[in-house]
Amino acid sequence: MRPTKREELVRSAMQAFYRNGFHATGMDMLVAETGISKTSMYKHFRSKEDLILAVLRLRDEIFRNRFYRRIEELADSPRDQLIAMFDELQEWFEDPDFRGCMFIKASSEYQDRDHPIHKQSADHKRMLQTHISKLAEAAGLSQPDQLARQLLLLAEGAIVTAHMKHTESPARDARQAALALVAAHEPQP
Repeated sequence: MRPTKREELVRSAMQAFYRNGFHATGMDMLVAETGISKTSMYKHFRSKEDLILAVLRLRDEIFRNRFYRRIEELADSPRDQLIAMFDELQEWFEDPDFRGCMFIKASSEYQDRDHPIHKQSADHKRMLQTHISKLAEAAGLSQPDQLARQLLLLAEGAIVTAHMKHTESPARDARQAALALVAAHEPQP
C-alpha cells in the first residue's frame, strides 16, 4: 500500500527533526526537505507542534518495535535479553546516521513537563521501562522495577555518551555494568 501524503510528510519530517533538532527545523526548511507545500502541511497538521507529536509517535513505534525484536533475536531468555539491550544499542551507535535519542532531544527542547511534546517523550521512556521491568520479572530477578530503572539509566547514559562521542564504547561499558546489576538481583539461595 502506497503511503499517504500525511505519512510521507511525517517520515520526512522525522528525518529533518532528528538531524537538525526541533526548534532549528522551521516550516520553510520542512517545505524544502519534504517537497510538500506549507498549505498542504497545514492541511494535515494545525501546527508544527502537532507535526512533532505525530513524528514522535511514529519514532516510538519504529524504535520500540525494532528494539524489542532485535533483543529477542540476540538472546532467548528474558535475563539475557536484559543484557542484549546493550548489544542492540551498540549496533545503533554504529549506524552512521546515529544522532542520539529523539526523545531526549525533544524533552530538552520542550522542557515544561506539562507540554504535550515533553509528555510524549516521557511516555516513550516509561514504556521502555515497563518492558524492561517485565523482562526482569520474567527472568525471576528480585526487585524488577528497581532493576528496570537502573538498566534504563545505564542505557540512557550510554545513548548520551555515544551522541557526545565522550568515550569509545559506551554501550559495552554500560553492558559490563548491566551484568553486575543483573547479578546483584539474582535470587539468593
